[in-house]
Amino acid sequence: MRTWAKEHGLLLVNAGLFLSFFAGMILSGAAAYSEEQAEHGQPGVTVVEYLSTGNFVEATFENWESEFLQMGMYVVLTVFLFQKGSSESKPMGKEAPQDQDPRNAAIKDSTPWPVKRGGIWLKVYEHSLSLLLFLLFIASFSAHAMGGAAAYNDEQQSHGEATVGVLEFMGTSQFWFESFQNWQSEFLAVAVLVGASVYLRERGSPESKPVAEPHYETGT
Repeated sequence: MRTWAKEHGLLLVNAGLFLSFFAGMILSGAAAYSEEQAEHGQPGVTVVEYLSTGNFVEATFENWESEFLQMGMYVVLTVFLFQKGSSESKPMGKEAPQDQDPRNAAIKDSTPWPVKRGGIWLKVYEHSLSLLLFLLFIASFSAHAMGGAAAYNDEQQSHGEATVGVLEFMGTSQFWFESFQNWQSEFLAVAVLVGASVYLRERGSPESKPVAEPHYETGT
């Protein structure tokens, strides 16, 4: 068990941090929502009830969509684009292992089955990482729109104004403000990491070049 935990430590710790912060978001979000309801003369909600509100759905998925968009775009852009000196870029002027055609690879027992099978299975598999991330983005984007519409309509009803459908809400400036404010921060973080990794180091991290390596060396 200890060996398994060590082998999967990065995933386990990040999953644990996600669950901890997600729980904190739910508890604090329910409290904040109930306070807002009280200000409008409406009853508060329990934590479980909060999970079914448009406020919770919107807050959750507008953040998730930006994360999946950022990672999906980053995976695709690093196929074609380079940054001299950055550990986040493939090496320049030579073929990287990631560029090798799996159709020319020697088949072994440990070779993933889509590579062994070939055809459409291999075609999908060699782009499966970006496909998953973009599918998660689309799902999160859709959930953001639905949750946002519900939250928007609650606000409209509290002021005695007309409600809107999901597509109508997607045409509002509020929906796109919520999206753009998250998207811009994600790509800012990527740009900082790509640029900073040219000159700065973190000993022991695969996201950094070796500490003594020159700034102009590109890739890992």
